[in-house]
Amino acid sequence: MDEELEKWLTHAATPAIARGLLGATLHKGPCAGLIVETEAYLGETDQAAHAFGGRRTKTNLALWRPAGTVYVYRMRQYCLLNLVTRPEGVPQCVLIRAVEPTAGVALMTQRRGRFGQALTSGPGKLCQAFAITLADNGQLLGEGALSLSPGRTPRAIAAAPRVGVPNKGAATTAALRFFVAGNPYVSDVKQSQIHPNGGWQS
Repeated sequence: MDEELEKWLTHAATPAIARGLLGATLHKGPCAGLIVETEAYLGETDQAAHAFGGRRTKTNLALWRPAGTVYVYRMRQYCLLNLVTRPEGVPQCVLIRAVEPTAGVALMTQRRGRFGQALTSGPGKLCQAFAITLADNGQLLGEGALSLSPGRTPRAIAAAPRVGVPNKGAATTAALRFFVAGNPYVSDVKQSQIHPNGGWQS
């Protein structure tokens, strides 16, 4: 993993990393995409986090590894991609919720059986499009199949409560979901909210 990336992931606060990842390019094989939506999960004190209360299992073990570790888990038929954000033993992470495809679109379309905004506008969708599976779990960025590189700068970043976190008090209402305002690949975006340049700076 790139030394500067490792330092940033280790020392920045998890919500700041969730914001900072917007516009970065995610790579796996011939497929690439700009990250446009993320969610921060704050570990042992976060009721919505897999490590809430210090819970440590075989399934979430990657969360307890060093910053830059890939944490993939399965929800129903889909895998979901997370990046560990704190030093070893501090189980915080960022969920990558959506990307804007930039390379390998034909292959993504074949894998998904979908095209356009439906291709990668959600965490399960993007994992299916990129062929991200449980085999990627526990790998370090840049040392396994997944890597990050610079991409584009968002025109504006919006924050909102996380998706699918009901009845958990502050964990439900906290604005820990971040997205590129106006990007068409943000999950559940309305057509009226889409910016002509996709929400990127010129």
